[in-house]
Amino acid sequence: MIVTLTPNPSLDRTIELAGPLARGDVQRALDAHQEPGGKGVNICRALEASGVQNLAILPGDAEDPVLLALTAQGIPHLGLPINATLRSNIAITEPDGTTTKVNEPGPALSADQQAALVELVLEKADGAGWLVLAGSLPPGVPDTFYADLTRELKTRFGAAAPKVAIDSSGAPLAAAIAAGPDLLKPNADELAELTGISDPDSLEADPHLAARAAQTLIAAGVGAVLATLGSKGALLVTAEGYWLATRPPIVAVSTVGAGDSSLAGFLLSDLAGASAPDCLRQAVAHGAAAASLPGSTVPALSQTDPSAVTVTAFATHPKEDDQ
Repeated sequence: MIVTLTPNPSLDRTIELAGPLARGDVQRALDAHQEPGGKGVNICRALEASGVQNLAILPGDAEDPVLLALTAQGIPHLGLPINATLRSNIAITEPDGTTTKVNEPGPALSADQQAALVELVLEKADGAGWLVLAGSLPPGVPDTFYADLTRELKTRFGAAAPKVAIDSSGAPLAAAIAAGPDLLKPNADELAELTGISDPDSLEADPHLAARAAQTLIAAGVGAVLATLGSKGALLVTAEGYWLATRPPIVAVSTVGAGDSSLAGFLLSDLAGASAPDCLRQAVAHGAAAASLPGSTVPALSQTDPSAVTVTAFATHPKEDDQ
């Protein structure tokens, strides 16, 4: 069982353009898609498509469009009533895969609602293999929310606690490091921000530099770092070393949810007992499959091609002269 928490879920609308986005002009959409969204929700959608037991936890009333969509799609979920409408996000995709996103802030959560959400997560995480804390935090929620929840989980369950994966950005992701999660999943921009690197593009261009950056997070107490590097593939860094996964280029249709699908691929493989490099291999296969699908569509395991992914192992961490 994999349980996810999405504190700031959304109704994601993706609009496909026939040509490049033109600011200030009127353009007609080629197609449009609408899905329940938010990182944890997307992960559960991908897990459900692959037949993996999952549960999405999120704030939201039963009649909210996001929860109604989850019900219609048969995604197991639990909503905490908040008497407020969840946000809507818009993604605009161009033919070359370039994606422009406009995300609303979402409804504020009171201190009592936050406490109730934490208790709901702790109750349902009992016995799970993984707990995924994912996405941005809504207004009113402190940056330490993920860190505090991780610590509370460890205190309550001790050695029986599920493993914790965190996929967020900015201050909430930075604060989570000190809580010692089992897995962080930053992209190149987030990894650069976490580690003080001014040029995120340099991490995609040089995976060894990205591995050195991720190693600083391992030294700070993080169990493993799954760093997605866009078209360059992904890295998995642990205390034992690191692995680099690449695959031949694909024709990107939409990158919306590709990172979430990558994490889903990693988690479902880990839950099945796969080795670290094979978990990474499936993560890249899932991400590539998602990027080749329209809108925020997520792939099933059967739609992925892990055999196309090459994984290279490095037994020790990269040094400055490994360039």
